Amino acid sequence: MRNNIILVGPMGTGKSTIGRLLSKELRLPFRDSDREIELRTGTNIPWIFDVEGEQGFREREQAMLAELCQTTGQVLATGGGAVLREENRKILREGGSVVYLCTSVDQQLERTARDRNRPLLQTGDPRQILTGLLAIRDPLYREVADIVVDTDGRPPRLVVDEIISRLPVRPGHEPAGHSALS
Repeated sequence: MRNNIILVGPMGTGKSTIGRLLSKELRLPFRDSDREIELRTGTNIPWIFDVEGEQGFREREQAMLAELCQTTGQVLATGGGAVLREENRKILREGGSVVYLCTSVDQQLERTARDRNRPLLQTGDPRQILTGLLAIRDPLYREVADIVVDTDGRPPRLVVDEIISRLPVRPGHEPAGHSALS
């Protein structure tokens, strides 16, 4: 088991925001799988969806997750659909402690309302789309999760504190400001 903290959950749960804060608190590097794909390809996720389709993006995502989870000692935020493939779920489970950040559809709508980098929300009714995605993905997030944390209406700092308090403490890898004796 690698000593990573991997954040999963739907879009708008705060994976990137919470991941950055968590990495700072734990003094670990932060990586975002979607951002890494963009850096590697030199383009954004909506463009990849447009040109390669969702299938093409999922291929890139799986390769990136496999690569990132080979590293140890990092906080990793994943894309909302990362759990769709069985192979990805295996990679995530073996890659570290998986934290499912969950939230309500109302909170997702509020957080993604003006974000044009969400290809799956660019057509149709966003509430219906998010509700449908959650129905499919929630059981998969729960399948891979070691810890489930609700972010709905909560300040990111409180979410980070809860994650840290619930992480398994490994000898020699105590979180910053925490000791094995606390």
